[in-house]
Amino acid sequence: MRSLKFIRLAGAAAAALLAFSAQAALFEDDEARKAILDLRQKVDAAQQRNADEIRRANEENGQLKRSLLQLSNTIEALRNELSAMRGQNEQLARSISDLQRTQKDMTQNVDERLRKVEPSKVSVDGKEFQSDLAEKQAFEAALATLRAGDFAGAQTGFSGFLMRYPQSGYRSSSLFWLGNAQYALRNYRDAVTNFKSMVAAEPTHARAPEAYLSMANSQVELKDTKGARKSLEDLLAAYPQSEAAPVAKERLSRLK
Repeated sequence: MRSLKFIRLAGAAAAALLAFSAQAALFEDDEARKAILDLRQKVDAAQQRNADEIRRANEENGQLKRSLLQLSNTIEALRNELSAMRGQNEQLARSISDLQRTQKDMTQNVDERLRKVEPSKVSVDGKEFQSDLAEKQAFEAALATLRAGDFAGAQTGFSGFLMRYPQSGYRSSSLFWLGNAQYALRNYRDAVTNFKSMVAAEPTHARAPEAYLSMANSQVELKDTKGARKSLEDLLAAYPQSEAAPVAKERLSRLK
């Protein structure tokens, strides 16, 4: 009886042990499954995060590309605007330069007209007076003709000047040079007339002594010894310290 009871107890213990072993094995499988499920969930979550990050990165890259393209277009537009502005500035600079040249030309034209109209101070043969530009140019042109040896042209030039400007400050000088041109042309009578007019109108003129001397020379050519002597004597009386005085003395000594 005891043996049977022992056997039964042993059998029950073995069965209990087997049941416990089975339950333990079942428990271990559940834990493993749960661990695997947890791991899979973590992997899936990690993959999802990676996918989300990749999507966001792609979206950000796309946005960055769009921004770069927009920036490139903006830069190109600004370059075009800058080029256009440079062209406008160059055109504006040319326009300003043209206006400045036009203004300069207009100013010069106005100045030239004013010089022609408004008298300015000039000095000829030590004499100062007011003269307009046209008057000054006419006198200088006649004088240049004389100096070039064109005595006929000089006679015409000075005669025309005296007719056009009878009250000119150049009158005495013009009479003197006209007389010299006529002397060179052997027009002695007109030369004497003009020399006399010159010294009579302005005896203090710087060239008056020369005018007397040239008048005497013309009178000698005309065989007017008496007139020549008087001209030389008048020269010595009025201008004893002049450079023409020694010449007058020498010529006066040779007159008979």
